[in-house]
Amino acid sequence: MDTAQLKKFYAESIAPALKEQFNYSSAMQIPVLKKIVINQGLGDATQDKKIIDVAINEISTIAGQKAVATYSKKDIANFKLRKKMPIGVMVTLRRERMYEFLEKLVRIALPRIRDFKGIESKFDGRGNYTLGIQEQIIFPEINIDQIDRIQGMNITFVTSANTDEEGYALLKAFGLPFKNAKND
Repeated sequence: MDTAQLKKFYAESIAPALKEQFNYSSAMQIPVLKKIVINQGLGDATQDKKIIDVAINEISTIAGQKAVATYSKKDIANFKLRKKMPIGVMVTLRRERMYEFLEKLVRIALPRIRDFKGIESKFDGRGNYTLGIQEQIIFPEINIDQIDRIQGMNITFVTSANTDEEGYALLKAFGLPFKNAKND
């Protein structure tokens, strides 16, 4: 299924089902997936500057879009951290790239996790969901032989849903394999 098909699937199957399930009066009330944000915090980058460059390359390869470094906002002596030091990497995916990444995540990457039994269904209260991944090697673009360290990442799904229940229904319809079904 390519991105056009995933969008079409949303328009033809997911949206009408959500409209019926939540009794929306307008099509504009139906929740949509706005963006996917991939974020990687790299505290060790304070000692080794190359970690940021490697992480930017990896996240860019995974996402199909150039990642950017995130910088510290203030000095923290205990962590040997100075203001404006690079301490993380992030990329925001929208439209076609977002659907491409979602497809790859659900169909290829998540099933490659060892002893995978589904993902937790804890939302933020406003219909958004963050998924924590311990290893970047579950993505097929990453060559395991070239990895010098295993890094985790957070993947945040930002929706236009007003409640967790609506956000859960939307992401479940897109194929995210949740562990404990809330209201199926």
